[in-house]
Amino acid sequence: MILRGESCLLRPYALGDASWLLDLAGDYDVVRWMAASFPHPYTETDALDWVARASEERPCENFVIEFAGEPAGGIGMRPQGGESRGVAEFGYWLGRRFWGRGLATAAIRLFVPYAFEERGMRRLEALVFSHNVASARVLEKCGFEREGVLREAVTDRDGIVMDSWQYGRLRG
Repeated sequence: MILRGESCLLRPYALGDASWLLDLAGDYDVVRWMAASFPHPYTETDALDWVARASEERPCENFVIEFAGEPAGGIGMRPQGGESRGVAEFGYWLGRRFWGRGLATAAIRLFVPYAFEERGMRRLEALVFSHNVASARVLEKCGFEREGVLREAVTDRDGIVMDSWQYGRLRG
C-alpha cells in the first residue's frame, strides 16, 4: 500500500532500502532523542535486519517517507494487544537534510488516517523527549494533544535525564 500526498509519499520498506537507511540513520543528531531500541551507531547489520523485518509486514505498520522520489526517513506504529487493543505506539524520524521542510507534518497527516481508517486504531500514542520541542510542535500541528509529563522518565544518549511528554490522538 502506498499513501500519496502533495509533498511526500509513504511506501512499504523494500529489500533495497538498507543503504539509504544506513546513511540517514547513522547521523547522531537524527537518533539523539529516539528510543534506545533504535541503535547508534547504526550498522549495516541493523539496517539489513530492520529492512528484512519491515518489508515482510502484512499489514504494513512501518513506511518509508519519500520526498521528491528520495527516501527521507520512516514513520510507523506498533499496535498493542490485550486491554490496549486498538491503541498503537506511534513514531517518525527524518534524515537531517530533510528537516525544516514541513515533511514530518505532511507524513503524519498521511499516516494518521491510515492508522485509524485502514488499521482500525482508536488511539495513537507518542512519547517525546522534552528537549525535542520541534517534534512536539509537529505532533500538535497534527492534532495530537499533550496528555502528561513523565518527570525524569528518560535519559538521552548523552546521559542527560529529562522529562518525557506523553502525546495522544483519538480517532474522530
